[in-house]
Amino acid sequence: MNQRELFLRHVAQTSEQPLLGIDMNIVKAEGVILTDHHGMKYIDLISGISVSNIGHCHPKVVKAIREQSEKYMHLMVFGEFNQSPQVTYATALCALLPEQLNSVYYTTGGSEAIEGALKLAKRVTGRSELVSFKNAYHGSTQGALSVMGNEIFKNSFRPLLPGIRILDYNSMEALDQISNDTAAVIIELIQGEAGIIKADVEWIKALRKTCNELGVLLIIDEIQTGFGRTGNLFVFEHYEIIPDILIIAKGMGGGLPIGAFISSREKMLHFTNNPVLGHINTFGGNAVCVAAAQATLEVIVEEHLSKRAMEIGKIISNELRHPFIKELRMYGALGAIDFKDEALTMRVIKSCIEHGVLSDWFLFCTTAMRIAPPLTITNEELRRALKIITHVLTNISN
Repeated sequence: MNQRELFLRHVAQTSEQPLLGIDMNIVKAEGVILTDHHGMKYIDLISGISVSNIGHCHPKVVKAIREQSEKYMHLMVFGEFNQSPQVTYATALCALLPEQLNSVYYTTGGSEAIEGALKLAKRVTGRSELVSFKNAYHGSTQGALSVMGNEIFKNSFRPLLPGIRILDYNSMEALDQISNDTAAVIIELIQGEAGIIKADVEWIKALRKTCNELGVLLIIDEIQTGFGRTGNLFVFEHYEIIPDILIIAKGMGGGLPIGAFISSREKMLHFTNNPVLGHINTFGGNAVCVAAAQATLEVIVEEHLSKRAMEIGKIISNELRHPFIKELRMYGALGAIDFKDEALTMRVIKSCIEHGVLSDWFLFCTTAMRIAPPLTITNEELRRALKIITHVLTNISN
């Protein structure tokens, strides 16, 4: 069997036609360029779904991985050992966050961070109801799936967690359904899988006020939007509010699996008693992954990649034009090219890949093409990708 046949037989599939049937076996990734086994090169416009914010195999990250792996890799991770990579990174990250976000619980990724945050909210408040919003995506594990705002993706896996309330996004009237029974509201300030839909500023401020008045914790999911992607280190800075719990992952580790939920030390101490070890895991905060995260954060800050995200967004907004594009939603370097036509979107994405530009679609918005390049992409590389997209659209229209 060839590589493709072995892939289809032995690697669990999540769609009937992976990558629209394209045989893409990547053998090297560097910067913004992916190279397959035929030597074909692709400009990466999705960054592994907003993971490789500083590009693939960034030299500083590779160096940090190598140096830490020569010291030690896995130890017991859940807050019992004093490990310098964990301490160094948590200290550096908290220094960039509001004062009350000062305690980091490491996980292996976003879904696991969501699970921990939901547990923490229940433990802190003594309440059980959770509120989320329509078209929200927070992960695929049982708790995360329970607060997902799309019934199609949930129905085959019921029963899920009880006590979940799904509200309309950007609706002032919906906030009246938050109550004294609510432990937490979980929200994406920019809904990713809905096709890059941004929350209204006044609505978010009203949500924060409602949570404050009712003693409800506000959990902000920045798994896809964090680490410079949208023009700030984190989106909540734009709204001038502070979450009670912040969720991060994806762009955190420079390509290695790591996530975290962050809250106050006072709240996080609830996991130390009744019961002791109230939340534990095996690999969250692995030393090599944390070393990669430290290097990634340094690159984002030192190279001003949040500012670069805004420049990327402006170039795309100003230069990508075609009659087939019905709406272009860009927030920094996170965007959706919406054709308002699913069949056309799939044709465009497949043709773009065949011409050397990698993109995909959104789970809840299959009429739009995802744009989330590494923040290190050069203007030349970006404009080459835009030229290919325009070429594909013109050929399809002809």
